[in-house]
Amino acid sequence: MFHQLEGSQAIARAVALCRPGVICAYPITPQTHIVEGVGELVRDGHLEHCEFINVESEMAALSVAIGSQAAGVRSYTATSSQGLLHMIEAVYNASGLELPLVMTLGNRAIGAPINIWNDHSDAMSVRDTGWIMLFAETNQEAVDLHLQAFLIAEKVSCPVMVCVDGFILTHAYERVDIPSQEEVDEFLPPYTPRVSLDVDDPVAIGAMVSPDYFFEVRYLAHRRQMDSLEIICCVAESFWKKFGRDSGGLFHEYHTDGAETIVVTLGSVAGTIKDVVDELNASGEKFGVIALTSYRPFPADSLKNSLKNAARAIVVEKAFAIGIGGILFQEIELLMKNINVKIVSVVAGIGGRSITKSMLRECFLNKNSGENVFLGLNEDIVAKEYVPMKSHSCEGNVP
Repeated sequence: MFHQLEGSQAIARAVALCRPGVICAYPITPQTHIVEGVGELVRDGHLEHCEFINVESEMAALSVAIGSQAAGVRSYTATSSQGLLHMIEAVYNASGLELPLVMTLGNRAIGAPINIWNDHSDAMSVRDTGWIMLFAETNQEAVDLHLQAFLIAEKVSCPVMVCVDGFILTHAYERVDIPSQEEVDEFLPPYTPRVSLDVDDPVAIGAMVSPDYFFEVRYLAHRRQMDSLEIICCVAESFWKKFGRDSGGLFHEYHTDGAETIVVTLGSVAGTIKDVVDELNASGEKFGVIALTSYRPFPADSLKNSLKNAARAIVVEKAFAIGIGGILFQEIELLMKNINVKIVSVVAGIGGRSITKSMLRECFLNKNSGENVFLGLNEDIVAKEYVPMKSHSCEGNVP
């Protein structure tokens, strides 16, 4: 049924439809409305047989979810930005223990300085923790990805992080199709844990592992992620057959057949990029778009196959590694090594900076631009602040 909903409330309803038994909540902008919404559904009796636990920190939120999931209960939490960093030890623990819990990440910049607006620096900071990471382009996809995330996690025994752009999606009101409880129950069966803690049959989990086995443990986590590429596709296909929507999967292609330039991106900015590409193609250009859904595991082979016939790939991303540059760009550049495709890095939208169609259009049409573009950067501010730093001399300090 269609509803006009704030993105956070739509996500809350989707999570409730998955019947988690434990929800752990700690507020941090911009994900707060999600756990508030789920809490109201528990309080009002719409989500039955669920314990909603208010905790004292983000670290506690994920730690409680780890405990309940280890005890055999489908569990959920959400966070953003610094909250994700605060729980980082538990983020590694959840994947290391092979626990299939689900967490929403309301993407937000990381300070200092403090910034509550959207970019992807929080997600990129945990890209190697062993979680499956799925990015939503729209609020409808955010709903659909949460329904799929629990099924993927439980099939692979790996936690799943659903990344949703803060404010742009979480606080935007859109028309969203929310399925019925009966439909979701048919798609997502009751949780049957492979292993769970039992007081009548006690075991230890998370114990110290010596060098004799730790390497193998980490490698098996890698194998689980690589195996999940197929599972993600199979779940997306099952979702399409059940609900009639092409959500999920590894990535979505838009006008890529015959495209000379393909723009690769993550998250909600894909919608703006598609609008620009439509306008450019109407004027005779040949552009396409690939919107990645699965960032971890990284769909290397499929992505390479989709990019190999283009002359140029432009990677637009909302994060970069200080001291080296675009993160997604580096991965695609390595992926396309020895293939004659020019890869261009476009870093944009940092700290919530606007990404306009005119900016993107000018950037895409500039065939002579360098390989590293910081789109929308205020060069006047940079020049003003950087001059005093350049005036320092290293003379006499070199050993």
